[in-house]
Amino acid sequence: MDKYGLIGYPLVHSFSISYFNEKFKNEGIDAVYENYEIPTIEQFPEIIDTNPQLRGLNVTIPYKEKVIGYLDAISPEANEIGAVNVIKITHKGKKVILKGYNSDVIGFTRSIEPLLDSFHKQALILGTGGASKAIEFGLKSLGLKTMKVSRSVKPGTIRYQDITPEMMKDWNVIINCTPCGMYPHSDECPQLPYEAMDSHTLLYDLIYNPDETLFMKNGKANGAIVKNGLEMLLLQAFASWEFWHND
Repeated sequence: MDKYGLIGYPLVHSFSISYFNEKFKNEGIDAVYENYEIPTIEQFPEIIDTNPQLRGLNVTIPYKEKVIGYLDAISPEANEIGAVNVIKITHKGKKVILKGYNSDVIGFTRSIEPLLDSFHKQALILGTGGASKAIEFGLKSLGLKTMKVSRSVKPGTIRYQDITPEMMKDWNVIINCTPCGMYPHSDECPQLPYEAMDSHTLLYDLIYNPDETLFMKNGKANGAIVKNGLEMLLLQAFASWEFWHND
């Protein structure tokens, strides 16, 4: 029986395990999907060595960047983004070959593109982790100018306290790539001038639990268009399957 799985830490709210095991059951595929919760990336080779039936893995936080050093090859897109969230595992004799891809950018761009209008030209990306790199790549591919927002001073970013109500007019696409507002911390949200948002504002949250975060509620209350990360997750899952089974 073929195996697929997810590596990350922690893996309390894994969408992938239920999605793929249901897919295998419904489509009569002789395979199983398992979570591999590893506290450090150094345990990654052990997962590969002790599970010879593994054909593919998904990678989530905090290992999207750290796992690259363990791979034999990565796709040009994943290389440019600097983060991997899909690994294809093939066997050539006794050698195991690991190739990394990024499905974040595919899931995100296909999900947000229908919501974009001609007045959406500039986007704020909240967070600077592995997911934010794919989001930045995706937004640029859709023709938007981007700027990252960080809690601390980092080169090429601005801080939350630097975002003024006046900026909301031009920087009217805001993507939350942070865990702020994720269950069980549903009463939290990124500190932004929500009162300056309007119907030209688009808020996109990568979080999908809860399905409407406080970030989204605050934007919606001021007329903004809002969307969570569930469709992105589904589209990522489709892309993962394609990466695992196409050359």
